[in-house]
Amino acid sequence: MIIDFHTHIFPEKIAERTIENLARRSNITPSFNGQYEGLIEQMKTAGVTLAVSLPVLTKKEQFDSVLTFATNINKTSKEIISFAGIHPLCEDIKGKLQAVKDAGIKGVKIHPDYQDTLIDDEKYIEILTVAKELDLIVVTHAGVDCAYRECTTMCHPKRARKVIDRVGHSKFVLAHMGGSEMVDEFLTHVAGSDVYIDTSYVLKYITKEQFYKILEKHGEDKILFATDAPWSSMASDLEILDSYNLCKSTLDKILYKNAQKLLNL
Repeated sequence: MIIDFHTHIFPEKIAERTIENLARRSNITPSFNGQYEGLIEQMKTAGVTLAVSLPVLTKKEQFDSVLTFATNINKTSKEIISFAGIHPLCEDIKGKLQAVKDAGIKGVKIHPDYQDTLIDDEKYIEILTVAKELDLIVVTHAGVDCAYRECTTMCHPKRARKVIDRVGHSKFVLAHMGGSEMVDEFLTHVAGSDVYIDTSYVLKYITKEQFYKILEKHGEDKILFATDAPWSSMASDLEILDSYNLCKSTLDKILYKNAQKLLNL
């Protein structure tokens, strides 16, 4: 079994222009078209059993439409679990996260760079605090974002650690190995704390030695296999992970057992 904990798909009517815009801004060639069928096809090719789709709200007004899109996916798909999204400017955070919970959705995605808000802002503290109360997973982009490389890093590992210590939410996930392009900062400020990290997009850029340092210091129970598809390829990332020659028990935890536990499957 393989679970990809971090993927993206978009409604058909906006998928093409959204993918084109993001690809241009980040200078990344997508591995599929950003639609449901494309993700399913990539999963089949790579042998991935289940994928988690993580929508991002760039405006607070998108909450309802994204919640509806996620709910419909979860009602019709056996291969994809969709989270909802939340924006720090949303009114009635508690009510909106309760609506996510009532819809049977397991968590929400936030993106400090796209939402122009530092991760330790009080609005994100509120989101994480309420999510903890409701037992909802929160996944955040962490580290440098390719489309915002010249801007302030909104989820620097040092700031993320402040949030981890303040809120203490055991279902908090820092994407991109805890900080894209910030391995040393993650190892210094975050590694070993009670937070999950995922491997999305970074396996082709970090070294095997860096991966092993993270594994040793953070622990095999808190790492989730993820790709950020369509911004990376499932098959390619699995090949890289396989080249690390991890023992079977560790590899199984990273590939699916940790995700099963977090998702309560």
